[in-house]
Amino acid sequence: MNLQIIPDIQIVEETETELEPLYRVIIHNDTVTPMDFVVHVLKNHFYLSNTKAADIMFTAHIYGTAYVQTLAKSEAEKRISKAHFEANNAGYPLKFSIEPE
Repeated sequence: MNLQIIPDIQIVEETETELEPLYRVIIHNDTVTPMDFVVHVLKNHFYLSNTKAADIMFTAHIYGTAYVQTLAKSEAEKRISKAHFEANNAGYPLKFSIEPE
């Protein structure tokens, strides 16, 4: 006698979950914060490559501001807060802001 056991299958309906709004992170140029420190912050808090961080730093240096990346609002605020904290502890006025995507 050959018995087959059929697994109990449960159907899960997809429900729409509301995604958090996306925000653009912007870095602002200043005349005090050293360029290598800016690159360090971009690499460590925004997880950018050395080349990308340097490109963003130079763009901000030339144009006054530069786009860093787009993130969920809470993540953007968290990373900016950590970057501002590190800059403040080092005595630099490095500034980031966010704007809706």
